[in-house]
Amino acid sequence: MYEAARSTGGGSWFSKMFGKKELHGDVEISRPVEEADLDKAWHAIHYLLTGTAWEGEPPLNFLLRGGSEIGDIDVGYGTARAVDASAVKEINAALAELSEETLKNRFIPAEMMELQIYPEIWDRNPEEEDLFGYCIENFSDLKGFVGRAAENGLGIVISIQ
Repeated sequence: MYEAARSTGGGSWFSKMFGKKELHGDVEISRPVEEADLDKAWHAIHYLLTGTAWEGEPPLNFLLRGGSEIGDIDVGYGTARAVDASAVKEINAALAELSEETLKNRFIPAEMMELQIYPEIWDRNPEEEDLFGYCIENFSDLKGFVGRAAENGLGIVISIQ
């Protein structure tokens, strides 16, 4: 499917891979495509989940290490990766165990700067910018996205751009 989408013309690569209509015999099934955009918080969220810049233990390392690579096209920070439905359920269960307080305790701006957690803004004045709030807002979006995928027995595709 990946190679076919990559080599055909017309439309975006994403729409060719995950178009909204699928034919099964004479029956057409519509599937909405949902995505979660973590803005520039993706690296900080990975750090909050794993305590590392680029590694971590499954299933909470899923943003940067989860799933299987899809093809060989670098989409920004490596290739896109597909996470199957059973792994999404594991990720969802692990995310459900994390409270906002737990993540706040893991939010260590000095360490984040030392580890060069993108976008390296963690030394800004917390009285002027709510950087943890920025992270938790995007984490909440991610948690909801993963939860909906798990509820529907779906896998996810991750690309960091």
